[in-house]
Amino acid sequence: MSFAQIQLLGNLGRDPEMNYTPDGTAVTKFGVAVSRKVKDSEETTWYNCTAWRNLAEMLSKHLKKGQMVFVQGDLNVRQYTTKDGRNGISLDVTIDKFQFAGGKKEDSSTSSSKSDAFDDSLGDLEDHPF
Repeated sequence: MSFAQIQLLGNLGRDPEMNYTPDGTAVTKFGVAVSRKVKDSEETTWYNCTAWRNLAEMLSKHLKKGQMVFVQGDLNVRQYTTKDGRNGISLDVTIDKFQFAGGKKEDSSTSSSKSDAFDDSLGDLEDHPF
């Protein structure tokens, strides 16, 4: 078995969305924007992040759009074709480690829990419905 592990430090592009699988497993999804300077401009790459079980429930309660986060997980690069025939790629991260990295961009207030780290064991990949 092979995999690609990735670490991201970026901001949430939208509030997280939590759902449950038919067997009752919590799953939370959100996008993380990672920006870097390129010459005189800024380039942003978007990652689709997914958390499972207890981590999913915790993140859905405590994350908001614009908040800076650190995530680590397995990277999956998917290629797809849009309805109008254009090719695209999706950068999908299944989170196994998470840490709050600061407040929202527009809100500098932080709570003491912002420095707490969260780690969720994903178990075998066969446990996930994807």
